[in-house]
Amino acid sequence: MPMIKLTFCLRRLPHLTQAQFHDYWRNSHGPLVRSHAAALGISRYVQTHAIATPFNDGLRQSRQAPEPFDGIAELWWPDLATFERAMSAPAARAAGKALLADEQTFIDLPRSPLWLNHEHQIVGA
Repeated sequence: MPMIKLTFCLRRLPHLTQAQFHDYWRNSHGPLVRSHAAALGISRYVQTHAIATPFNDGLRQSRQAPEPFDGIAELWWPDLATFERAMSAPAARAAGKALLADEQTFIDLPRSPLWLNHEHQIVGA
């Protein structure tokens, strides 16, 4: 059974600079997620932070892409059954509430989609 992954594409709240957003996400929210990982049954958590580069505008324009995300959070579970068990546990629900309360302080949640998925590696080992 393939691992299940939650992908969360993040946009920062408008009052935050990119630097403030990335600093808070990495140094405050990241440790908070780590502290709740066991209760949530998370086996892996990765933050991908967007970087400012002159190539970004050209890439977006070449595809008529929308505004970029500030980053992507990825969380893994061994399988869907493990995810479902973890999410139904009282400790996981409490952890989820704590994380959501913190996310509301720096993430523009209505503009930040998230979904469950499976990876299909095409290149690399």
